[in-house]
Amino acid sequence: MTEGGMEERAQLEALLALADEAVLEVRILSSAAAAREHAPTGSAACRVGARVWVVLAPDDPLDHQIEVLAGALARYRAEFLEGRFMAPAIRERIERVDRRER
Repeated sequence: MTEGGMEERAQLEALLALADEAVLEVRILSSAAAAREHAPTGSAACRVGARVWVVLAPDDPLDHQIEVLAGALARYRAEFLEGRFMAPAIRERIERVDRRER
């Protein structure tokens, strides 16, 4: 699926790069590690003190992983995003998730 001319894999990569710059701690689990470590079975984000953790579960569809990551950026790093240049498809995705969560 494409959004704004951008494939989902490219969207996820762009959001991962933004998350890294915004100092979100992103963990992408492997299926084996998730089973072995009794890790979460769904992608999610949360604040732990001053840190923000985002866990992307391997069995979640790309679209859901993108939504979780976009939501974490919108919710926890809105100020960082204001002055950043990003592809229009990425900005649109983040803004859409942000509007839905409000």
